[in-house]
Amino acid sequence: MQFEFISKENLDQLPIVPGVYVFKSPSEVLLYIGKAINLKSRVKNHFSQPTFKDAVFIPKTQQIGYIATDSEIEALILEAELIKKYRPDFNSQWKDNKNYFFVAITKDVFPRVFVTHQTKENFQYIGPFIDSFAIKQAVRILRKIFPFRSCFVLPKKPCLYRDLDLCLAPCSTFKDTKLYRQNIKNLIKVLKGQKRQVLKDLQNEMQLASQKQDYEKAQQLKEQIGSLENVFRHSHILNRTETNQPQSSINSNWKKIATELQKTLYLKCAIAKNTSTTKIERIEAYDISNIQGQQATGSMVVFTKGLPDKKEYRKFKIKITGQPNDTVMIKEMLTRRLKHKEWPLPQIMLIDGGKPQINIAIKTVHRGQTPITLKIVALAKRQNELFIENKAKPILLKTLTQDTSNLILHLRDEAHRFAITYHKKLRRKNLFA
Repeated sequence: MQFEFISKENLDQLPIVPGVYVFKSPSEVLLYIGKAINLKSRVKNHFSQPTFKDAVFIPKTQQIGYIATDSEIEALILEAELIKKYRPDFNSQWKDNKNYFFVAITKDVFPRVFVTHQTKENFQYIGPFIDSFAIKQAVRILRKIFPFRSCFVLPKKPCLYRDLDLCLAPCSTFKDTKLYRQNIKNLIKVLKGQKRQVLKDLQNEMQLASQKQDYEKAQQLKEQIGSLENVFRHSHILNRTETNQPQSSINSNWKKIATELQKTLYLKCAIAKNTSTTKIERIEAYDISNIQGQQATGSMVVFTKGLPDKKEYRKFKIKITGQPNDTVMIKEMLTRRLKHKEWPLPQIMLIDGGKPQINIAIKTVHRGQTPITLKIVALAKRQNELFIENKAKPILLKTLTQDTSNLILHLRDEAHRFAITYHKKLRRKNLFA
């Protein structure tokens, strides 16, 4: 990948996408390399709100180079690769051994994976990475696709990570070293920026399994491919405040998003006369978390004008016990939620799931009289299909604008995070009870 350069007078030409940027002096020296969620906003911020370090290298800058990426994870990986290659003078954190991090892989039969800033000769290391929070988030997300162990010593029995599908549990009867090591190899390739090669290898393996009529393995590989593509496309691992967007910009984006939601969801107006625009302000998202029906929890997260409103979040300890039944648990959670008349009703309720989940939500919410502005939708994980109340067929999330799509995914992911956090807390309590 090569940087595309523009003069510092033409910052408006920078794209509004994730990527990596560089400041270059008149003598062709690379001064500083960074990553961004929004290249245009981040680079402009260096000039409009310079830090002490910015004030040193900005006067020496003549051109800005950039490489757009498809995702934040790719921006993180590319930044590490380019800093390692060019070693710019003003990437001061690179020179401080305490401030850059590596992903370490041990040389055990079943290798352990962890993030560290200390290196030892007998481990394999990927990096260095400047942003410790971002690389830890990236590894945590990728673990869902390529499960691995993180324990120092193999325990005598499987732990919670196996139940969460984050480890293949080599401490149990699982002894497939080939599968485990293949997971580690794929993880290493992804962290080295070889995502496309990993996808190609998985697709070839899926076709081979299909030809051998091993349809179960082929389906597993298909889901792994879809998860990897989805993670890179939608995962948020970088600091959302790094762009320092003013509130007016956020409000401007929200108006566009709200308008698209109103049109897409066919929201009717019960607020203003002689207009077809619904005033969307509050959106609630719901999710269920449980393992075989045990310690089941439900979450309700609230976004106000497109932003998380954490003081409005609510969690539910599901009272129904026994076998897992998402639809019954959703019914219980929504029934309990609607009993709280003091909680404002939203304009949109987002349910995690597909047709069964949205059907039970509609029956539960609309069995009484509810405002015509309240619309129920459900998001199915596999294809990111958005099921809409009173619409026969779902729509694909990718058909919406990126801002609207990202908001819906953020809602879904935040509801999942909140539900599983409470679920883990209950499991820990049960373990030590």
